[in-house]
Order: sequence, then structure tokens, then C-alpha cells
Amino acid sequence: MSVSRRNFVTAGAAFGLLSGCGALTAFGDATTPLDSYELRAPREIPQAGRMLSRSLSVELPSTSGALDTDRIMIRPNAVQSLYLPAARWADKAPHMMQTLMLRAFEDTGALAYVGRRPLGGSGDFALVSEITDFQAELVPEGRAATTRIRLTARMVRESDARVLARRVFSVQGPEAPTQTLALIESFNAASDRVLEDVVRWGLSVIGLRLPSA
Repeated sequence: MSVSRRNFVTAGAAFGLLSGCGALTAFGDATTPLDSYELRAPREIPQAGRMLSRSLSVELPSTSGALDTDRIMIRPNAVQSLYLPAARWADKAPHMMQTLMLRAFEDTGALAYVGRRPLGGSGDFALVSEITDFQAELVPEGRAATTRIRLTARMVRESDARVLARRVFSVQGPEAPTQTLALIESFNAASDRVLEDVVRWGLSVIGLRLPSA
């Protein structure tokens, strides 16, 4: 039995003793189709007053094996990880966050080009990041959860591979019931905040400040 599967069994038995945790009481068969969810890009990202003739490559974030999945993680405590039984992300978490960061930078209108790789083989800047938290966390009573996203970002100048700036972004979403849709909305609230913070910081390093919200 693998470590992850053993965690599922132990945690599943524990959650079966809790009331009000319908999303967590059973894990189902591995062949059961899972409902798919995705996070949205920020709806009200500030617009830049001008466009810089600069390009930005948003690289695929790195992460640990437990987060490199399309399953939606929830932690009952600091040392245990499991996944929602009947739901998954539409893509693996790192791929989803890469797409969201791309959209967020593009939506500002601040840069001439934003993509997953440099335009024409060479570019101006690259955003290199690592996801260290991307999960829901049960509150002590076990009847609700918060969500947490933590991302370490580095802005790299492509011409000499110099790291111009580094920053850690950590956001906690609002407390929500353990039903799947409520948790997804909490994830959306957390991702909106972290994406706007990353975009504001990244553009300021490149040389442009967005207006205040």
C-alpha cells in the first residue's frame, strides 16, 4: 500500500466520524468520473496606462509531488494530505496557475507579449515560480476549512539570467463549509488576491506600476 493511499484510508475513517463534512466522508472508486473545476482569472485586474515594448515568459511553476496533480488537496492537519473524493481541477495545479498568471499579466495590457516561452527564441524577462501551498485546511472543529496558496516568485532577466527580484506570496482564502463548491469559491478568492499581488510586483520590477484599485 502506498503512503498516499494509506493516508486516504486513515483520513477517510477519521472524517467518517465528523458531521457536516459531506465532501470528505468517502473517497469512492478510482474509476468513478470526477467533477471538474477550474479557477478564474481575476475579474477586476487593474489596467496599465501604457504598454511597454517588453516580453515576459511565464514558466511552468515547480512544486512537490503531492501538489503536482489535478486532485484538490485538503489537509486535516499539518502532516497529513488527502484529496476531495468526487472532484478534481480541470488541469494539474501548476499548469492551472501558469495559465492564470498568463491571463492576469495579459489583461493589464502592460506588456507587448506574454507567453509560456520567449517569442522568437529570446525574450526580455521570465517569471520563475514555485508553489509550496495549494490546499484547503480544516479548521480545528472540522466543520469548515480555509484555503491557502503560497508561491515563491523570481523575476529573471533573460539576457544574462540574472534574478532581479524575489518575493514570497502567501494568501489565505475565507473560511468555507467543506462542500466542494464552497471550497472552490474560497480558492477563487485566494487566487484573485495572489494573482493581483504577483502581477503588481512583477510589473514594478520590469518598470511599470499599476494604478491603485
